Amino acid sequence: MLCYLSKGGGIVKAVDIYQQFFSARCEYNGVARRGVSVWLTAESDGGRIRYAAGVSFFPHRDGEDYAVSYDAVAQRVIYEAKGRRSKTRETAFLKTLRDHADALARELGGVIFWDDPLRAARLG
Repeated sequence: MLCYLSKGGGIVKAVDIYQQFFSARCEYNGVARRGVSVWLTAESDGGRIRYAAGVSFFPHRDGEDYAVSYDAVAQRVIYEAKGRRSKTRETAFLKTLRDHADALARELGGVIFWDDPLRAARLG
């Protein structure tokens, strides 16, 4: 869990629900990207919960290169409301994560190869 101060001075608690690396194809800022990190996060602050899906394309020049770059990144809030974390809600969001990630990848001009994971999923 990551904690940080919100603009209003409260403490925001951020949790990585899911993250996984996949083979991908994207050219961004003139650099070929062959890997992508896909994630789902939850942030709670002052009785509100927000879930966001995101992707970050990176060069992945060899099997050891996981140096994630921060210029080929897209993120989308998929849910925000009063409340707290819900395992049922998180399970539902995980089922739709690929659709969100594919849409974000298209915005960046990339494609994710879901059948070629680079590492096992990390669940939080």
